[in-house]
Amino acid sequence: MAQEPEPIETLLNRAADGDETARVELVARQRQRLRQMIAVRMDPQLGRRLDPSDVVQEVLADAWKKLDDYLRRRPLPFYPWLRQIAFDQLVKLHRHHIGTEKRSVKREENCDMALSDASVLALAGRLLAKGTNPSSRIVRDEGCLRVRHALDRLPERDRELLVMRYLEQLTTQEIGAVLDISEGAVRTRHVRAVERLRVLLDKHPWEDD
Repeated sequence: MAQEPEPIETLLNRAADGDETARVELVARQRQRLRQMIAVRMDPQLGRRLDPSDVVQEVLADAWKKLDDYLRRRPLPFYPWLRQIAFDQLVKLHRHHIGTEKRSVKREENCDMALSDASVLALAGRLLAKGTNPSSRIVRDEGCLRVRHALDRLPERDRELLVMRYLEQLTTQEIGAVLDISEGAVRTRHVRAVERLRVLLDKHPWEDD
């Protein structure tokens, strides 16, 4: 029988006590989640120049340098802290390679890095149940352009929450830590964001909100 992985909190405590093995395990265990986050959020223009795995390497190297300070202060749960380093790195790379003045913000409600077509359709696929409802037919028949149109009209904070929940697959607790809001507020905003997106998808493009 395979041994259960140690809880993150146990690894954090061991790492804080100077256990080098625990430090390596802490960082390595998050590699796949970070790669998924970066792949989802990497602007298509940037994706043509860089591979997400290369960005992950840079992020983990930066996190390793900052780990002692994190273990002393623990300002966020571990993965949201690591994810913030990745987010800041993406903003920096976008600015360097594409030349726009996008600003990193802790709560991420002003982030507007474009999602790829694959991410847009993946988000729609996870949000909309299979069946014959109007939204499902729209996704099947009209594809990415219709979904992107709806996402563009969605309030930015709603779009961000949906991306974190369905594409990055963050837990309610992790989303709350990233946005600095309670888990109850996350759940409320999630329900409202899903309903707003469904309404937008069921409208014709020329209809007013």
